[in-house]
Amino acid sequence: MSIRTKSNPQTPVEVGDFKHVSYLWDDAKAESLAGDEVGLLIYRSNLLGADLRLTNYGGGNTSCKAMAKDPLTGEQTEVMWVKGSGGDLGTLKKTGLAALYVDRLRRLKNVYRGIEFEDEMVELFNHCIYDLNSKAPSIDTPLHGFLPFKHIDHLHPDAAIAIAAAKDSERITKELFSGTIGWVKWQKPGFDLGLQLKKCLDENPGIRGIMLGSHGLFTWGDTAYESYINTLEVIERCAEYLEDHSGKKKPVFGGPKIQSLSKEKRLEQAASLAPVLRGLCSSSTKMIGHFTDDDRVLEYINSNDLSRLAPLGTSCPDHFLRTKISPLVLSLSAGEDLNDVSGIKEKLAPAFEAYRKMYADYYNTCKHPNSPAIRDANPVVILYPGVGMFTFAKDKQTARVAAEFYINAINVMKGAEAISEYTSLPRQEAFNIEYWLLEEAKLQRMPRPKSLSGRIALITGSAGGIGKAIAKKFAEEGACVILSDNNSDRLQEAREEFNKQYGKDAFAAGVLDVTKSDTIQQTMDIAALAFGGVDIIVNNAGLSISKPLEEHSEQDWDLLYDVLVKGQFLVTQKAVKIMRQQGLGGDILNIVSKNALVSGPNNAAYGSAKSAQLHLSRLNAAELGKDKIRVNVVNPDAVISGSNIWSGGWAEGRAKAYGITVAELPSYYAKRTLLNEIINPDDIASACFAFVGGLLNKSTGNVLNVDGGVATAFVR
Repeated sequence: MSIRTKSNPQTPVEVGDFKHVSYLWDDAKAESLAGDEVGLLIYRSNLLGADLRLTNYGGGNTSCKAMAKDPLTGEQTEVMWVKGSGGDLGTLKKTGLAALYVDRLRRLKNVYRGIEFEDEMVELFNHCIYDLNSKAPSIDTPLHGFLPFKHIDHLHPDAAIAIAAAKDSERITKELFSGTIGWVKWQKPGFDLGLQLKKCLDENPGIRGIMLGSHGLFTWGDTAYESYINTLEVIERCAEYLEDHSGKKKPVFGGPKIQSLSKEKRLEQAASLAPVLRGLCSSSTKMIGHFTDDDRVLEYINSNDLSRLAPLGTSCPDHFLRTKISPLVLSLSAGEDLNDVSGIKEKLAPAFEAYRKMYADYYNTCKHPNSPAIRDANPVVILYPGVGMFTFAKDKQTARVAAEFYINAINVMKGAEAISEYTSLPRQEAFNIEYWLLEEAKLQRMPRPKSLSGRIALITGSAGGIGKAIAKKFAEEGACVILSDNNSDRLQEAREEFNKQYGKDAFAAGVLDVTKSDTIQQTMDIAALAFGGVDIIVNNAGLSISKPLEEHSEQDWDLLYDVLVKGQFLVTQKAVKIMRQQGLGGDILNIVSKNALVSGPNNAAYGSAKSAQLHLSRLNAAELGKDKIRVNVVNPDAVISGSNIWSGGWAEGRAKAYGITVAELPSYYAKRTLLNEIINPDDIASACFAFVGGLLNKSTGNVLNVDGGVATAFVR
């Protein structure tokens, strides 16, 4: 491979030149950005962020330096655009960049008081800002500012960190790159590290990059393309080196200690255990879970070296911040019988207590007089040998990203062990990162959690009408939702809509027929594997048949009672089992009907089934109170918009019963209410939120009518 440079501009670089990284550069796209250095920076950043082998989600930063007009003097001045605080390279836009005067930034050396006063320099970055509308500068700003290159990439590729985290990192780096890559020992990111990078360059003129011990990689170029290709080449070389040594002198991770269960059995075990783990992890804050049985995870957790490596923790700060000091390794056998929930809890509880004590000891040993208060002491990463890895965090994205970062850490350990010996951050250095006052300030700036953050809601019949409106309302309020419906085509449409509107981390979906126990269990398993369990059940699935008594068939009767009554019973029964495993309480919401309380014509089977639903709700409320599981009812009436029921024969039947046309039904229903209002699906969704949103936590066994006011439906 050769770099295209000013002296060698025609050297071709093909996709096939790289085996371990993705070459994504498009000359035509780059040509369209010619002369726009910031545009090329964003383009390069997006390409780098698109390949997770190059950097983690939200990790790394890139920069460019270019001349721009000073708004105060009108003269040309050098400005550095660098990824600002937060954000992700793969989705970076200009609004995510910080823009600073280079000369002002470098003159901060004149007021720098030494490494003990690192943090005070961050506020001084604001005095160097060129574009007042740009993103706040990050702590890595001086790492780019003191290097003279026009384009710089700072990434956290697994292959490079494996070398950076090896016991012989400095020696390996120098030998591997024949001295063309510098090496700087571990140091917390900040102003002084920027000075150390400049010192390394001054002492090693002509190098093409710098390896940061236990941290990551800096590479650069005079153009966006040269920086991009230099970055790819260096990472490719690191990956080749690891591949050449993997498993050659010793088995990977010391070889397998146990064998994995089959894929089917792994998922079965994980779905059974996830609610128990979620309950134990939620002793402080309600957590959302994620599960993976990725092959890289299995190779690690099934190995002889797991017991030695797992307690060491991770090296790269980005990994560590998201995965905590170390994982919890479960002592359960892969094929453990998980049916005895109380026995499993009794077996696991001491392990969680020991982990919390370890974390508290770590905090108390390493804390400084001004350290923030100790945070949640529960584990983020939980390893189940033979089965897979669970991660728990405040929301699904954070839990999923934690899993991705721990897989990065596994890759690093694997590589470092292949070429030398893996070393993690010393405990005190790790603490100084985790409880850094600047990191704490970033956490304090985060938006307050929404009302349903940390809650998991399964809504039956949620591919349309009332069910979809409830699912949307809950998602908007921060819940993770499980869409379910017996119509796979409608469910797929809802899936696509939710993915576009809320993103993949907000929902899961499963085909569920409330009359069939196996599909209910399958959907509960989806909830457990996707999010860790379930907190809210909305029994919304339904149908209606409106016929005079003499026209009702036995089949009509059985169908209505199977869907409305038996379905509510079965879904509730299976949900309560999970809620009890979690030990976190929960909510059962049953969407019943005004017809449960009001007698009307041509409505014998439907109305009586709705009455049965209502009384079943009372019975469940009386039984489940001891488990802190609330059971409440919402009674809609005449919700026509988007309803699957009304698209069938129900509308014709009701219109016939009232002696009107179908088109006249909405206004007919509105006029018979005290408020003269048409009821929409969103009205029912708001009523459901009222029950679960936090204001009615001590309310159970209640009925909330959302019917515009039908006096004959008053409960009392």
